[in-house]
Amino acid sequence: MNATLQTLKHQRQRVKSHQQATGSLDFFNLLTSPELLQQVEAHLPEHRERLFPPTETLALFLTQVMNADQSCQHIVNQAAIQRLVMGLSPCSSHTGAYCKARQRLPVDLIAHLSRFLGKQLSEQAPDTWRWRQRRVLLPMARP
Repeated sequence: MNATLQTLKHQRQRVKSHQQATGSLDFFNLLTSPELLQQVEAHLPEHRERLFPPTETLALFLTQVMNADQSCQHIVNQAAIQRLVMGLSPCSSHTGAYCKARQRLPVDLIAHLSRFLGKQLSEQAPDTWRWRQRRVLLPMARP
């Protein structure tokens, strides 16, 4: 196997193992980190404190889509278990509240975070990742 294929295989294996080890608390800590908190809060609508506030809902949603079991039931069960582990009051394992909270997430928040993080990653990428010493730009689809 040549070095490029071996490197690619190793990178895929690392991403997969990191994906499996990442939980909603990791995403929540990232979203509320000093680097991202201002970006997140700037795009949050007025909201009441609920069982699933927007930042926690987004963290759960990111975990849901990264998980092998992408069902709402699985992520709500995980959230309920995490609440108990953290000493918070127990909550229902019904998915209705989470699904409604997910529908309330502003699309512009997710779009803005995607662009912001993409720019950050691009700026931090080593020169060896470039194609023929050039950045590769993809056109953005506009609605």
